[in-house]
Amino acid sequence: MTELDILERLVSFSSVVGQPNANIVQWIVDYARSHGAEVTTALGPEGDRSNLFMTIGPRHVPGVILSGHMDVVPAGETDWVSDPFRVRADGENLYGRGTSDMKGFLACALAALPVFAKMPLKRPIHLAFSYDEEAGCKGVPHLIKLIPTLCALPDMCIVGEPSGLRAIRAHKGKAAARITVRGRSGHSSRPDQGLNAIHAMSEILSSAVNAAKALTHGPFDNNFEPPYSSLQVGKISGGQAVNIIPDLCIADIEARAISGVSPANLIEPLRRASDALQVHGFETTFEMLSEYPALSLPDDAPLAALMQELTGIEPLAAVSYGTEAGLYQAAGIDSIICGPGDIARAHKANEFITRNELAACRSMLENLGARLSA
Repeated sequence: MTELDILERLVSFSSVVGQPNANIVQWIVDYARSHGAEVTTALGPEGDRSNLFMTIGPRHVPGVILSGHMDVVPAGETDWVSDPFRVRADGENLYGRGTSDMKGFLACALAALPVFAKMPLKRPIHLAFSYDEEAGCKGVPHLIKLIPTLCALPDMCIVGEPSGLRAIRAHKGKAAARITVRGRSGHSSRPDQGLNAIHAMSEILSSAVNAAKALTHGPFDNNFEPPYSSLQVGKISGGQAVNIIPDLCIADIEARAISGVSPANLIEPLRRASDALQVHGFETTFEMLSEYPALSLPDDAPLAALMQELTGIEPLAAVSYGTEAGLYQAAGIDSIICGPGDIARAHKANEFITRNELAACRSMLENLGARLSA
């Protein structure tokens, strides 16, 4: 099968983040095994979705991971001009949910797999496909924990997020949390008899705004835009009517951190502000929704040099969005981002990838296999 054939099959599975993914997993398992790959299906703690780890070549020596996620964001936009879960070809462009982010890379890796199988690989190539990356990289940590039991620890990882096939050495880390404040309802004419959860939450929000402003003063890393860490309240809900004292307020907050800064530590002061409300009779909970570290690969790392050789393009220093690469690096595996497509096309209607982008990615991966066979 060509990478286009495989892309059509992958897009046909509506593997939306947070949903069961048995259908797409089983198709990939059957395909990979039919071409000689050793395949491990790793069921996540949710019980209805799995990660995949596939190997071609000698497991007992360090190899290279090709990393990607099987999940996609929902396709609820109203301006799709065709079924988002069916590839629509229009000249050079191939439209569909996940074509760029990032089933295009998965299709290229799977299309290259039978080529890898025929090569005299001296080092293995592993395909690591995860679930729920779009929810804050929730699936891949469970897979990373298993890797030392499946093979010699790989020394390199290529995360195929859409980058125009230009390698990227660094990205920010992220942490997201949900704060819930519960008060006591009542008629708005008697505020003395209730506990207004929205008013209480405003104290936490004030702390968040002040923290966000303070981060603009540094520390700085000029490889990023903006060159400092950030914090924002992204969602808030609460209340029923203007004449009812609100007894519930919920806020979702995220922090994005430059290399060397813990994103979870940026949010921690808001946990303390939440806890402080309890002495005034409020019930509060603080739930971490997701967390992954920053990626920072030195410009003289062998992996950076390898990617420049394979792509013919000097790696980009950094991007501000996040990927699973930081988690692989934290596990002791040098990691870099490089994949077909464009991140600017992702998470919007009429997402697409081009035929040439797919062909270039497959060529790059086959050249990688040749390097590992030399």
